Amino acid sequence: MPSSDPTSRVHELSELLREHNYRYYVLAQPSISDREYDTLLEELTGLEAEHPELLDTDSPTQRVGGAPIEGFETVPHRVPMISLANSYNLEDVQAYDQRTRKLLGNEPFTYVVEPKVDGVALSLRYEEGHLIQALSRGDGRSGDVITSNIRTIASIPLRLRGDSVPAVLEVRGEVYMTRTGFVALNEKRQLAGKDAFANPRNAAAGSLKLLDPREVAERPLDAVFYATGDLQGLEFDTHLALLGCLAEFGFVTPKDIAPCTRIEEVTEALEALLEKKDAYAFEIDGAVIKVNQRDLYDTLGSTAKSPRWAMAYKYEPEQVETQLRAITIQVGRTGVLTPVAELVPCQVSGTTVSRATLHNWEEMERKDVRVGDAVIIEKAGEIIPAVVRVVMEKRPSDAQPLPRPTECPVCGASVHRKDEEVAYRCTNPTCPAQAKSWIRHFASRRALDIEGLGDVMVETLVDQGLLETPADLYTLEAHYDTLIHLERQGEKSIDNLLAGIEKSKSTELWRLIHALGIPQVGERSAQTLASAFHSIDALRSAGEDELIALDDVGPIVAASIQDYFKRERSILLLDQLAAAGVQLEEAASDATDAPHTSFAGKTIVLTGSLSSMSRNEAADRLRALGANMTSSVSKKTDMVIAGEKAGSKRAKAEALGVEVRDEAWMIEQLEGGRQDESKAADVEPPLGQSELLF
Repeated sequence: MPSSDPTSRVHELSELLREHNYRYYVLAQPSISDREYDTLLEELTGLEAEHPELLDTDSPTQRVGGAPIEGFETVPHRVPMISLANSYNLEDVQAYDQRTRKLLGNEPFTYVVEPKVDGVALSLRYEEGHLIQALSRGDGRSGDVITSNIRTIASIPLRLRGDSVPAVLEVRGEVYMTRTGFVALNEKRQLAGKDAFANPRNAAAGSLKLLDPREVAERPLDAVFYATGDLQGLEFDTHLALLGCLAEFGFVTPKDIAPCTRIEEVTEALEALLEKKDAYAFEIDGAVIKVNQRDLYDTLGSTAKSPRWAMAYKYEPEQVETQLRAITIQVGRTGVLTPVAELVPCQVSGTTVSRATLHNWEEMERKDVRVGDAVIIEKAGEIIPAVVRVVMEKRPSDAQPLPRPTECPVCGASVHRKDEEVAYRCTNPTCPAQAKSWIRHFASRRALDIEGLGDVMVETLVDQGLLETPADLYTLEAHYDTLIHLERQGEKSIDNLLAGIEKSKSTELWRLIHALGIPQVGERSAQTLASAFHSIDALRSAGEDELIALDDVGPIVAASIQDYFKRERSILLLDQLAAAGVQLEEAASDATDAPHTSFAGKTIVLTGSLSSMSRNEAADRLRALGANMTSSVSKKTDMVIAGEKAGSKRAKAEALGVEVRDEAWMIEQLEGGRQDESKAADVEPPLGQSELLF
């Protein structure tokens, strides 16, 4: 029975929440529901507010730091963070084995092979079980104190789990960013006129350098731990024992560890890991080979730079040489000018690449990229095609650098660059290129989904002076005679277009919010905002605290939303949309009254391939029945619908105890099948665990 004494209850709640965090992040075996967890956290938050003297710095409520700091303090590592020797050559692995056996003589030993996460190294220091300091690697001898930022990462324990904790434990690992989180972050940055990160590791490093922990908390960061520094009161016989102990303390440790007795098994493990490296949610750039027996580390010793008891084997990223035909400049809907490399098409990582990002002029000048150059292309972080470098020995004699822009390439207006931005922007709010990009986004399938308004039609209508803003779409009917005489158009196609525009007036609210193009607000955030506020007017009136309290919305997104609704251009657009009859509030849903009650109010994830419809179509139909669609599986997920070749999301759902259904069951529900609770035994049971990775 819960204690009535505040001190005892705070301690009880803190221990409960730490245990549930351990079961969720480390074991992937949660023992309570999201609602139960949130209820416990809310109770603890309330007690700490009533009794501030009971608030500890390592309380589960103290994840996000306070005010920004002025700068990072640099302090020495008690045990230096030396780097591993690395190689891309299997012959070097064989040579490493020979050297190790020579140094150890007849001493028996084994190896372990573990994935090498492409992240940012850090060291955490715990004293009597409490996190007191987090340091970046720095130069290996000293690092920056980044404790406030590290505390925002939910999977890192603020207090070690268990009663038998060492006097001192320094644990070392990597902070990383997931692939999907990296893509979403770059999209937000580009919309805000900021430079895109080159790859997930670069994004993680940049995040840890932020001086405002609240901003760090918005970044999709996680961490994995695999080594120690200073240890007092604790010893480990083997590396595998170390990993097991770290997991018991509450740390996430590497998965897919391969114990090996012979070097041939090491080679096989390296090849096996390479085959499935793309299945991880994060980037790995190789593997680490370690002697398992830690008592042999002193015998093996270290060189001036690296330990002899471990080495890194790195996988070569696929790079392709091609020719840069031209450099074009794209003008986005917010006026940002972006240089783009137009390439002779080539195959990179399984896809045809004909264009690659050059990011911005500073980056292009640093690499000295010029038209006509032979260039090396790779997918940055295996995701975004990018120019890695120029093959200088093949440079044409007449190749000239592209000067920085002084005017918009589309409308000729002057360009401007703010001091805090790397992006150049067109200063003309009526620039046709901005208008085209803005209207294309407004009408796109994941926004208002206006049938018949493709890229070519948008180009034509803007060029003809019929469209300047999305609001002009709702005046097109007045120009019917002009429309039907446009090239390659006729009455039927124009009628379809106008019908699509009329239909868009009563679309779902989240689509309209997404269509507005609010900087930092993507599709998922738009759905969250629509579910919370139910109308544009309510969203416009929302205070900062109301916005920040929502999932997918932090201080930066909240500030962007509030700034958007203060702009004269935004106010005019909304007034024009309202005057045209566009519905600015969520239509009353009858999902709870419909026979299809299996989805109403539930948070659902779609994964795998569907045979009857696209995933987007399925998501739209589920959302229309009251579902809250999301892209990642967590303890807040109510259901996962798994199609063919569903992998890690299905496995994670099963590990978390989330309900898993297949496509056939979903179709039955969509077409009117209703599951009676008394007939639950007739329903196909959740899918089994057969694939652990994508």
